[in-house]
Amino acid sequence: MKVRPLSDRVIVKRMEEERKTASGIFIPDAATEKPDQGKIVAVGNGKMGDDGKLQAMNVKVGDTVLFGKYAGQTFKMDGEEYMTMREDDIIGIVEA
Repeated sequence: MKVRPLSDRVIVKRMEEERKTASGIFIPDAATEKPDQGKIVAVGNGKMGDDGKLQAMNVKVGDTVLFGKYAGQTFKMDGEEYMTMREDDIIGIVEA
């Protein structure tokens, strides 16, 4: 990817939703909800604090994160769909 987000923004690749139930029934795309987690593929430098100092980001490339249902903006690049959002829109980091 050739995009570098600015300030406290991150670019997230949304994780694919499972389209098959436990009993083997396939669910059509129109009936599935988009998942609310993804993997971070790019991060900005951080946010400028009130004191004028740069605050480091709490997330890094490769982190799997949870975000709100209506968080971020979707865009396409190189045939792939990504989301851009502010670090504040991220609810938490999923730890294995």
